[in-house]
Amino acid sequence: VKKRRQMSFEGFIRYMNSEDCLIFKSDHRTVYQDMNHPLCDYFISSSHNTYLVSDQLIGPSDLWGYTSALLKGCRCLEIDCWDGSNNEPVVYHGHTLTSKILFHSVIQVIDKYAFVASDYPVVLSLENHCSPKQQEVMAEYSYYCLTSFLQALKFKILVKNKKVGTIEEGMLRRNLDSHGETGEISDLENMSDEDESDERAPLFPRNDSSKRKSEQKPPAPPRKKAKMKKTKIALALSDLVIYTKSEKFVSFEHSLANQKCYENNSIGETRARKFVKHSANEFVSHTSRFITRIYPKGTRTTSSNYNPQEFWNVGCQMVALNFQTPGVQMELQNGKFLDNGGCGYVLKPEFLRKHDSTFTPQNVGRYSKPMSLSIRLISGHQLPPSNLSKTNKADPLVHIEIYGVPEDQTKKKSSVIKSNALSPRWDETFSFTVQVPELALIRFYVEDEISLVANDFLGQYTLPLLSLSKG
Repeated sequence: VKKRRQMSFEGFIRYMNSEDCLIFKSDHRTVYQDMNHPLCDYFISSSHNTYLVSDQLIGPSDLWGYTSALLKGCRCLEIDCWDGSNNEPVVYHGHTLTSKILFHSVIQVIDKYAFVASDYPVVLSLENHCSPKQQEVMAEYSYYCLTSFLQALKFKILVKNKKVGTIEEGMLRRNLDSHGETGEISDLENMSDEDESDERAPLFPRNDSSKRKSEQKPPAPPRKKAKMKKTKIALALSDLVIYTKSEKFVSFEHSLANQKCYENNSIGETRARKFVKHSANEFVSHTSRFITRIYPKGTRTTSSNYNPQEFWNVGCQMVALNFQTPGVQMELQNGKFLDNGGCGYVLKPEFLRKHDSTFTPQNVGRYSKPMSLSIRLISGHQLPPSNLSKTNKADPLVHIEIYGVPEDQTKKKSSVIKSNALSPRWDETFSFTVQVPELALIRFYVEDEISLVANDFLGQYTLPLLSLSKG
């Protein structure tokens, strides 16, 4: 057939299943974006409590959490550090029954796998609860050279932690022996957002009688007054922090007036969601200047995830998810970071990078670039059998979903093809108008209709709308 410049049916099937026919744009499979912007101009693939591989309360901590996340292109890992025996810091979810792993084992795994999936920098987000003595041990294990813009940061590890004083003061100490020296940070500045009472679920809830007593107490004094004690930070660890200094978030006004470009904030999902709803323009202005990390609320004890799209919509760079938990949220995460060669860094649209942007997800205004999208759903080919079916006689249907700004959120579904998972044929066309294609993801989701009220998941594929090939 080749000699006759023809194609057999089998050849046609092989061609349709080949990389030449992938729906994902071929030039987006490699790094194609400008990588010379500062870190805050990128969406960064980020993990929450990376050491956990199950729930948040009693499950195991495991090095595989770090290996798995890094192999998926994750570029921001979280490490909760506590004092361990024999002067060896340990990693686990503090005040819970999760198991413990050695900090130095975590660093060894990160050293081995950091740059397998991507050349671009890995940020170690330290939740540091160690004494100054064990902080120095952490510093010894974590020492790496650091530089500035993203392209120059290839193959570098960045330490995200609290810092004593300025970058300049730390640089002056670089060649001095600061062993045993500590600096002090006020708890107001040092307190992690993860200590917020409405975000953290207690492992052992109080009984009803104690709860009733607590309800009768007068309201607590303002947190500012209650958090003025000092915390000691080992200078050896502090001086490793260059471009990713953790800074307590107070307000957008406070950040604009006081925060440095190398200072980062962490905000819990509940508080961040209120900002998206009531202060979206200030939120966009903030994320155009400062790296902002969003993390799941403490009541997500089963390691469930929030929808990351609502925080990408306002430019949050590090939208941290529980990578061990499959579902729509991780499918959106994986789909978004397929872009730009899967390197874990995706350049934000210009309207989320400009300091004077007036963009908000609820009112896109002049930033709308409407795109007409037409999807012709032709057929399926050897769909997996349903877990709930004894035969391969699935009744498949396809959902096509758009995730993006609220105006673009939409779902459409095909008809059901009865008793055919081998070669179901739909021949249906779906039309969409997308106002902000730069932020939109498209998700194809295939189900087996078991009954009128229950369907079984067969498979899905999610990708950025602008990475969709025509044809």
